[in-house]
Parts: sequence; C-alpha cells; structure tokens
Amino acid sequence: MAKTARPNTPSKELLEKLFTTAFRIRNFESEGIKLYRQGLVRGYFHPYLGQEGIATGACAALEDRDYIASTHRGHGHCIAQGAEVGGMVAELLQKETGYCKGYGGSMHIADISRNNLGANGIVGASTPLGVGAAMASQVRGSDAVTVAFSTDGASNNGTFLESLNLAAIWNLNFILIVENNQYAVSTKLEEATRETELYKRGEAIGVESHRIDGNDPLLVYETVADAVKKCRAGLGPILIEAVTFRHSGHHVNDPGKYMPEEKLAYYKERDPVDRARDNFISMGKAAASEVEAIEADIKAEFEAAVDAAKVAGEVTVEDFQEFVADY
Repeated sequence: MAKTARPNTPSKELLEKLFTTAFRIRNFESEGIKLYRQGLVRGYFHPYLGQEGIATGACAALEDRDYIASTHRGHGHCIAQGAEVGGMVAELLQKETGYCKGYGGSMHIADISRNNLGANGIVGASTPLGVGAAMASQVRGSDAVTVAFSTDGASNNGTFLESLNLAAIWNLNFILIVENNQYAVSTKLEEATRETELYKRGEAIGVESHRIDGNDPLLVYETVADAVKKCRAGLGPILIEAVTFRHSGHHVNDPGKYMPEEKLAYYKERDPVDRARDNFISMGKAAASEVEAIEADIKAEFEAAVDAAKVAGEVTVEDFQEFVADY
C-alpha cells in the first residue's frame, strides 16, 4: 500500500463531494444507533463507522448507468450511491415511506432507481449478484460497470472465486471491492486464512488486483476511477482490496472487546471522515464556515427525516402477507 504521487490536484468539487458523503454516512450511522437504542429500529444494525472512505470514494467514481451490489453493512453504500436519507430512515423504522416499504429494514435497503441492487443479509451474496448484473449489461451491449462490495469474511465463500472467475473468463465490466476490516464477526483474518493479503486471490486467476488504504477516500476514488476506465476499455474485471477497521463491534450490540485497543487507536488516528475533511480544507481551500455549514445541513437533514418517519404509516401484517402472496 505504498503512496504514489498524484498526477494533478483534485478539484474542490470532488473534495467537497467526498467530504459531504463521508460525513453524511458517519452522521447517519451515529444517529441511527441512537434510534436503535430508543427501540425504534427492529432487527440488527451493522454500523459502517470507520469504513466510510470506501463507499464514499468508490461510488464517486461511478456514473448514473453503473450498478452496485452491497453487503449486510450497507448503509454507507446506499448513501454514497445517492439514496435519500429520508427513505433510508423510514426503512430503518419499518415505515411504508421507506425504500422497501419497511419490509427490508437495515440489511435490505435497495434503490433500483439508482442502480443500487441493495444491501444483503447473506454473507458474500453481492459477488454473484454483481457478476449477474455485469453480465446483463454485456448482453445489452452497455458499457455500464458493476461494483460489488464484499468483505474479508466473504472471501472464504466458494462464490467469491467462482463468481470472480466467471467475470474473468467473460471479460465483464466488474469491480470487486473487498472491504477488509480484518474481522469476520469476531474471527481475526489470520485465523481464517494463511494468506491475509486478499488481493492475491484475484491475481491467482489472472485478474488485475490491488491492495490499498481503504481509509483514504481520495485514494479509493482514484483507484476505482482507474478501474472503471479500464473496464470500459474491455480490460476488466478488477479486484480491489481496501484495508480498513471497524470503529466498533460487528453489530450495534457487540462491544467489540476482541478488538485490540492499540489497533483501534491506530485506525481512529486515520479516520476516513477526518481525512476527507482535511483534504477539503487543505487541497480544496475550503473555509471553516463552509465545512460547518455542510455538517449543520446534514444533521438537520437527518433530524427532518426522523420527524417525517415517526408520523409515517406502518405496514400492517395483512399488507405484508398480501405483498408476499403477490410474489
């Protein structure tokens, strides 16, 4: 993960987008946990705290025609792909104004209108779903690229290499991003595999593969933007291992005591939201007042979404049964 010199200075517009997205994800997760503690969110809640740089940078490199497939820790991917906070909060609170009318909840938010194939409660499911979407684009004659977000834990599933191999032999416009937060629930990566540099799995089957600092939103953007360009030129698929670390346990009720304090401190010093903010100020020449205004607007946006969700209608058991029967 050696640093490389940037060919040119990123635009202020890009730096502002990266900071705004990263902070919006951080605020959504932090405030969402509070809603969970109040008993307003049913089911599990897997925070994306500490990993915001990956979704932020990756989705900023995509265009409207491109697709993403997500994971159980998917709020950040949804927001980075352009999902409205109002629809996401409503989904968390199981309201009919949610993206999935309250049926999906935290782990199954999807927004097909933005080519977001959705979060997924099945570990590793994003990879075959993403390859399927990439194949569909190829059949249609589209140069759309599909990004599948996966995890270090999912890398040991058979579908990981099976799907990536299919993408390779079919030359699909497919980018597999492994969010390596170094734990599968509480199992350390080195206890699950002898080779802990996961990008090498792609190299073994002839796929261009990279290992990068996932806590650097700008680096993630630059790496994915280059991968997108190569895919559109017929040089895909590409695997990107983005190394990161959770700021908390696997889910909201996991205290994460198995996570070494010194390692957690190391990664918090490299907080992706702080880095996005620092880049916006230093390279983008943003004034403190600009940063404060963005943060205030995002906080107000979330508060308004909660107020609207609380008064929205809830789906009844009968509604749910009718919905299931229709499918």
